[in-house]
Amino acid sequence: MTGTKGKKRKLSAFWWKQLIAWHWISSAISLTGLLLFAFTGITLNHAAEIEGAPVVTEEQAVLPADLLKQVAASPDEVSDGGDWKEPLPAPVADWVGKTFGQNGSVEAEWNADEIYLPLPRPGGDGWVSIDRATGEAISEITDRGWISYLNDLHKGRNAGGVWSWFIDIFSVACLIFGLTGLFLLWLHAAKRPGTWPLVGAGFVLPAVLALLFIH
Repeated sequence: MTGTKGKKRKLSAFWWKQLIAWHWISSAISLTGLLLFAFTGITLNHAAEIEGAPVVTEEQAVLPADLLKQVAASPDEVSDGGDWKEPLPAPVADWVGKTFGQNGSVEAEWNADEIYLPLPRPGGDGWVSIDRATGEAISEITDRGWISYLNDLHKGRNAGGVWSWFIDIFSVACLIFGLTGLFLLWLHAAKRPGTWPLVGAGFVLPAVLALLFIH
């Protein structure tokens, strides 16, 4: 009997240590993200009140003649008038990057007259257009400020695949943090009578507010 109790105690101690370890590791991983998403939860809720005026920067340049040949419209394209999507030729994409500081390697929208590169970004917008006949290129960047930037990161808007992976990993870390915290609450609830009323209030209050005030 003593041996069985000893094994149970060791097993209990093992899982207790695992629970504590997973709780603090997940909290450490998700801490910065939690602060960011909590702060941007406030800024998103008051976006109309605190959003700054957008700043628009426009630049113009002319595509060199040797590069213009790579994007010039052919007579068949002009008569057909169709639209299609494909990346810029690599030398033209490099020129866009060096001239405007914009990403020229994204998929562009082509038609008989021009090439349009949509370049949305967190906290703003951007685009480049190139006239296929003259080589005239226009770049425009719109910056809506750092609050808008953080708000877009919160929503994952135009932030790219790497940020999307971060949100997924962060979400998993938050789930582990919350579930291990729930188990810790359960283990300590006997000594803290207010535990479950507070947990219940945290669940019931949002539900009641949603039912009564959101239609």
